[in-house]
Amino acid sequence: MHRFTAIETEIVRKWQEGRPDDNGQTPERAVSDGQGNPCRHCLRQIPEGQEMLILGHRPFETLQPYAETGPVFVCATPCTRAEPEETPEILQSSPDYLIKGYSADERIVYGTGEITPTSRITDKIQSVFADPKVAFIHIRSARNNCYQLRIDRS
Repeated sequence: MHRFTAIETEIVRKWQEGRPDDNGQTPERAVSDGQGNPCRHCLRQIPEGQEMLILGHRPFETLQPYAETGPVFVCATPCTRAEPEETPEILQSSPDYLIKGYSADERIVYGTGEITPTSRITDKIQSVFADPKVAFIHIRSARNNCYQLRIDRS
């Protein structure tokens, strides 16, 4: 079994208050066009016309060569952190995603990275977690490599 893990509320609230992102910059404010602006906290698309933040996020605890930092969107006003048991809304807006497994020391487990059709995400997650070296999984955009969310073993 697995669980989809959104960015922690404590981190998102700091950004919403205007504190620096993982690049040390103030999050940028923008208005969602309603397409392709998934909030990494509520795991929903940010509705058209709603204010959002664009910022740099590093979804790793340690600085090391595999600790990628990249752009993410979050709602500009407080939203509720998602704790979905089923595939969240933000993973239903693209035909495919990049799935990568990581070890407990936050290193990519080679051979786990693959662009996977959205309809096969659950099968791919099970396949990646079959490797005992995999501690967690990232789902990223297949086109831009943007971090979407983390998947943990339950």
